[in-house]
Amino acid sequence: MKSKNVLLGMAGVAMFSSGAMAQKPANIILINLDDSGNGDFSCRGAIGYQTPHIDWMAANGMSMNNFYAVQPISGASRAGLMTGCYPNRIGFAYALNPGSPYGISEQEETVAELLRDKGYATAIFGKWHLGDEKKFLPLQHGFDEYYGLPYSNDMWPFHPQYKFPDLPLIKGNDIIGYNTDQTRLTTDYTNYAVDFIHRNVNKPFFLYLAHSMPHVPLAVSDKFKGKSELGLYGDVMMELDWSIGEILRTIREEGIEDNTLVILTSDNGPWANYGNHAGSSGGLREAKANTFNGGTRVPCFFYWKGKIPPASVCNNVYSNIDILPTLVEISGAKMPKLKIDGVSMLPTLTVDPTIAARKYLCFYYHKNSLEAITDGRYKLVFPHKYVSYDGQVPGNDGLPGELGEGEVKECELYDLRRDMGERVNVISQHPEVVKDLTREAEVWRDELGDDLTGRQGKARREAGKSVKAAK
Repeated sequence: MKSKNVLLGMAGVAMFSSGAMAQKPANIILINLDDSGNGDFSCRGAIGYQTPHIDWMAANGMSMNNFYAVQPISGASRAGLMTGCYPNRIGFAYALNPGSPYGISEQEETVAELLRDKGYATAIFGKWHLGDEKKFLPLQHGFDEYYGLPYSNDMWPFHPQYKFPDLPLIKGNDIIGYNTDQTRLTTDYTNYAVDFIHRNVNKPFFLYLAHSMPHVPLAVSDKFKGKSELGLYGDVMMELDWSIGEILRTIREEGIEDNTLVILTSDNGPWANYGNHAGSSGGLREAKANTFNGGTRVPCFFYWKGKIPPASVCNNVYSNIDILPTLVEISGAKMPKLKIDGVSMLPTLTVDPTIAARKYLCFYYHKNSLEAITDGRYKLVFPHKYVSYDGQVPGNDGLPGELGEGEVKECELYDLRRDMGERVNVISQHPEVVKDLTREAEVWRDELGDDLTGRQGKARREAGKSVKAAK
């Protein structure tokens, strides 16, 4: 049956591609939320507020129910999203701090570069986090327009512990202000995005709307303040839902809905120790900065009228590194010259949601530690220490709670089909699965290395470096 599905997928994609060639290449809108969890939308069980526009996307598009951020932290996750690579392949780890001498390398081709070479207008409005020196900023990596923050909105004057340097707001390559009023961010990003769509209806465009919210410190405009029954976090989610509704309304009014793919996802799971200012993982284990599902399994919805079946569901494993090759195939752009790790999801999206283009996904974290691997159903977790939220008292009203430390002392295996929360270790019941996943992990240790087992890897590339890093 699987081989039949693959053949159907190949035939369907071939028909799709030939049809797409006859018209303007599809517009692409990629919306990336910051620290939003699987339980943050009313279609996923959120209580105290409604997200009708996101719910509408889910009802009229495809819900990816086994979708992962490639790493459970902002900068590394976004590096994977933009390049289609495991972040450690391209020298990325953690989240870059202000003034970091590192950033995205000029040898890496971002999805924006690939699409611009195909004739797309490209823009990013929101958070970048791939380096804050000029050589690392979006305009040097495929984007025609940029307005937003170079890194997280808590860096640093708005952080409970650190207070400097000031937080810059950037337009193009220029700093246009510091320590901006964050109640404006969601509205401003949305207005820039809507204007970009209006200006580019007659040519293909790639819009990357990278919201700063719901990352702490939370902020919301007056029109949504106090609107939810869940305090400030609910207000913020309602405004983000409004933003997505504005994007959907604009493509509909411009008559380009049939030729526009809209993607909604999140960079990692919720920052749970912020308590009432944090989102919900939907009952998954742990949270942000952790390779258990609460940190990596993120919401993802695809909407494309007439191309993606309404109310469809995909349960196969995919990651945000798979977005780049998918968009390359949709647009007819060229793949990057250097090796990437993503696979195209197009057959799954447009032909049959049961088609599984990806067989395995690795969970690297910290500098280069292979902490787990999954085949979509089973997840093998290797011995490692991790930041733990379990049993800790969360913070309140913008202040973080304490964090604990957990440890996996021996390998653990979880059946994600039956135990999405990773509570029951079934390693003794499935020795053949353990053998298969261990064998695949060895392939990746040889390729990319693994600090946990002392492996260097043979195919890692360096991140970009500033002059001060080279000294």
